[in-house]
Amino acid sequence: MNSLVRWGTTLGVVGSTLLSAILSGNAPVLALSDQKIKQILDQVPVFLITNSQGLPLSRPLEGQNAQKGSAVTGVYMSQQEAQAFVNQLRNTPEKDPKKAEIFKSLQVTAVPLGVIYQQLQQTKNQPNRLLFAFKPVDREIQEAMQLLRQNGQNVKQFRSVPIFIVRFAPDQGYVPIQLGPDKKEYIPLFTSKQDADNLLKQVKPKFPKADIQVVDVDGIIKTLQERNDKWLEQVIFFPSPEARQYIQSLPRKNASSQTAPAIQPKR
Repeated sequence: MNSLVRWGTTLGVVGSTLLSAILSGNAPVLALSDQKIKQILDQVPVFLITNSQGLPLSRPLEGQNAQKGSAVTGVYMSQQEAQAFVNQLRNTPEKDPKKAEIFKSLQVTAVPLGVIYQQLQQTKNQPNRLLFAFKPVDREIQEAMQLLRQNGQNVKQFRSVPIFIVRFAPDQGYVPIQLGPDKKEYIPLFTSKQDADNLLKQVKPKFPKADIQVVDVDGIIKTLQERNDKWLEQVIFFPSPEARQYIQSLPRKNASSQTAPAIQPKR
């Protein structure tokens, strides 16, 4: 990703730069190894807009604190939204023939979230690094803010990618699920509130105070880096239904590492 496709039009991506703790240059003592964190994040596909050579579409990073030579590229949580932006660029009249040709070659490319984490780790000390601006799904942002407001928080915006976790109660632990033939316990981190709702419905009859906690992916990663709690080795990301549909469309040898398990709570 070191070679970049640069263009002058403002990139139509809204969101925050992921992994602010990494970009700050303050490297904490890791509770989990970078490789383990990457494996956890690899469970979620994200979508970049790239040219025919697979290089990400980017623009120079602007602003008072921007380092010279740095660039930013958009990262979509939704393949459909990424494709809609590509279609918008293709259908926009462009007088510059070079830009018009670039727009025609654009495509949506899926990568595991762990690859972006790895890229940021490897380039965090480089002045000309590529940064990533995330575009969460608008519906999930609205769902996250609604839950936070229900819990008494005065929230006007949510600047990161929301993560939904089911708890036995607000003052109790997270609901684990059992996966695999050995029924190993995992704590699911949902990128879709719909999936969290489905687990909550299964838990509510036995635990009436069960609820959904909203956190952000930045906080999850910061916790994985800095905490040494045993339960963190149990966390597993669940891609959204749209992302799971994409994974299932892949050839079996490529999809096997990103197959999301069925959601079954521990009884």
